Amino acid sequence: MTGAYAAAAVADPFDRAASFLTCLIDSLSRPDALFLPHDQVEQDAENGARELARLLLQGHLDLRARQEEAHLTALEAGGRAALAAGRTRLEKHHRRQLATVVGTVTVNRCALRAPKQPNYYPADAVLGLPGGRHSLGLRRLAVLEAVRGSYDQALEAVGRHCGTRPLGKRQAEQLVRAAAVDIAAFYAARTPPPTAHTTLLVLSVDGKGIVMLPGHLREATRKAAERATRTFRTRLSAGEKTGRKRMATLAVVHDADPAPRRPHDIIAPPGGRATGRVPRKGPKARAKWLTASVEHDADQVIAAAFDEAEARDPQHQRCWVVLVDGAAHQLELIQKEADRRAVTIHIVLDIVHVIEKLWASARCFHTAADPAVETWVGFKATRILAGDASGAVRDLRGEAARGHLTDEQRATIDKTCRYLENNAAFVHYDQALEAGWPIASGVVEGAARHLVADRLDITGSRWSVPGAEAVLTLRALISNGDFPQYWIFHTQRERERLHPHPDQHNYELGA
Repeated sequence: MTGAYAAAAVADPFDRAASFLTCLIDSLSRPDALFLPHDQVEQDAENGARELARLLLQGHLDLRARQEEAHLTALEAGGRAALAAGRTRLEKHHRRQLATVVGTVTVNRCALRAPKQPNYYPADAVLGLPGGRHSLGLRRLAVLEAVRGSYDQALEAVGRHCGTRPLGKRQAEQLVRAAAVDIAAFYAARTPPPTAHTTLLVLSVDGKGIVMLPGHLREATRKAAERATRTFRTRLSAGEKTGRKRMATLAVVHDADPAPRRPHDIIAPPGGRATGRVPRKGPKARAKWLTASVEHDADQVIAAAFDEAEARDPQHQRCWVVLVDGAAHQLELIQKEADRRAVTIHIVLDIVHVIEKLWASARCFHTAADPAVETWVGFKATRILAGDASGAVRDLRGEAARGHLTDEQRATIDKTCRYLENNAAFVHYDQALEAGWPIASGVVEGAARHLVADRLDITGSRWSVPGAEAVLTLRALISNGDFPQYWIFHTQRERERLHPHPDQHNYELGA
């Protein structure tokens, strides 16, 4: 079948496509084909459709090449002094290969030349061809697959889609990095839609470690790893770290309508809730926007989150709620950024972290299987939610003093008490619940799992800073639902970078 259509006349650039389609129809309608199993027929039809698409694309490119050659030949014959930026020589029959989602095609084009100047190819600018071998459609497919799963899985998916593997692992990594270069500019140019002044503006920040290649750790981490002494040669003991991770900072900005609640809407009272009472639901996040970086420090990520918040509320008329996990460095950066922008923020300590500390303390007084441990945690958490964190701390210290605890157990109780005392200004949950604010940072915790753990924490992965940054920022972009708009923005910017010639519009050729 291939030889039949290849021998077709090529006076019309689409003759080969038409000949191939005829041959494909003949092959599917021949008598012996009527006895083939459907899966083989399906495979033949799929492969044939892909080849037909490639031939149609090739025919279109050949048609444009003919028109370009005729157009530039006429300009040259007319005595035009300079065809493009001082280039006076026209050279025909230049070729380049372009790998596409339907196969590799050949782009025939003319070159405009002049001594000591690089060639200028008008067709490259008109077609918006990329700098490398891979088409924008193939790049888009490769990028989406590579940020979804491992590079090996991405290459398999691209191969299934294209019928062959048109690129290698290193090329895929390079395409991912190139695809992420305009994300910051994209968001800087975007204006969020207006929102009612009564809508809460919620920010939260978190950190997640990524295993890096040795030369891509932060200097402090590298030095700490070099100084560290390990108990065992083949494994880590309790409290020891590998020193192979670089911290990525993630931030989330979202809107939410206030949803007032009471402590018992959060924690079931001892003995359980009455059957007739349904707990009130908390504020529901909407219009979520994520940002993350492993390359930049936490202050830059936090500043980017504040940029997004200010774009949503430039006049600072909305109520800004910032959810934190108690990390002192993050708190310092958040308060510093708020002061710099003269915006009032309401910081709330994530209640989930508080409850986790309470459960750790509860195990100092109860066995793991004791049903009373749940009641103990419930009483303490309800007291804290009611606005009496200091009273809960006093109770904890009193129980620890009266109990027969080990040194390790006393250290656990002290850790919980210090956590509440150090964040005393941020545990006024009674006020937060009455105002309808969120009190848990589940949105950013989920983002950390999705953006980092699901892709960059794949077993055996070791990342460079540029590679991890590209994947991380692209996953955030996709999670925001902005990838389709970004890809248009990115391809336009890429075209401007590759084809900035001022005379470009003079060579726009009809199909």
